[in-house]
Amino acid sequence: MQAARLCNLSERTIRDWRREKFLMKKDAMYKLSNATNLPLPSNFEEKSDYWYVNPYPGYTIAMKSGKFGGNSEYRKQKRYEWWQNKGKFLNIPIFKRKPIRKPGKSKKLAEFIGIMLGDGGMTTYANQICVTLNNKDDKEYIKFVSKLIEKLFSQKPSIINHKSAVAAKILVSSTSLVDYLVLRGLKTGNKIKMQVDIPDWVKDNLEFEKACMRGLMDTDGCLFWEYHKIKDKKYCYPRLSFVTASVPLRNSVVAILEKLNLHPKIRGENQRYVQIEEKEKISDYFKIVGSSNPKHLNKYYK
Repeated sequence: MQAARLCNLSERTIRDWRREKFLMKKDAMYKLSNATNLPLPSNFEEKSDYWYVNPYPGYTIAMKSGKFGGNSEYRKQKRYEWWQNKGKFLNIPIFKRKPIRKPGKSKKLAEFIGIMLGDGGMTTYANQICVTLNNKDDKEYIKFVSKLIEKLFSQKPSIINHKSAVAAKILVSSTSLVDYLVLRGLKTGNKIKMQVDIPDWVKDNLEFEKACMRGLMDTDGCLFWEYHKIKDKKYCYPRLSFVTASVPLRNSVVAILEKLNLHPKIRGENQRYVQIEEKEKISDYFKIVGSSNPKHLNKYYK
């Protein structure tokens, strides 16, 4: 929390840096170094915000030849104008939408909605859905999410592992899929700004709510020990915690857990954490809701 306040960032961003999910911002690195009096690493490398993306078609060839002609922003604008005025009206197979399977409301779809509300995102400009997970801790869960997408939508996702960060992106590029998920209650763009929530069709069915809760906790939740020291004696307690910066989503999670009699508590300075703090209730959670993420199951059984 202190690091987040110091850098004027969310606690989730700091956790993602710690888990090497994304690269750290340069200004934040200097702030933390000055505040802790720790020297900067001598071998850090500075990269642009979108270092992993090719700026335009032919970029790799240009890099090899050393010849970069024209203005990339101008080309991007012209491509967009061509598409709007002509391209999208052409009867060319590559420009046609790929058909997807459109499943009905189900527990599997509700769980996928929870995954998307947790570590997922959608963009209209790229017509793409993306789920970002830790490619070490969530190695087996990545396989589960990929297979779930195939079963639901008949689309085989691409899995991209970032070499400089412990993160994997599960990607599907499909305008039809983005449109379908919007129809099912998801939103495109920044989830925090949009203050996303669980769709009403999920809230209307307890089994759907449990499945959605499973997807949320499997992505944005964690199981850990909380330590306290009182008069030189150390105490530790298990905690099952879910974190979100969306107030409607937090309230919906609390409502579901209360409905299941799991005694949730709202914690944290910004009230972003929803925790189950009683050992028996944590056990009840795994019996009632369960988990599809081996990382959580392994911690629970240990």
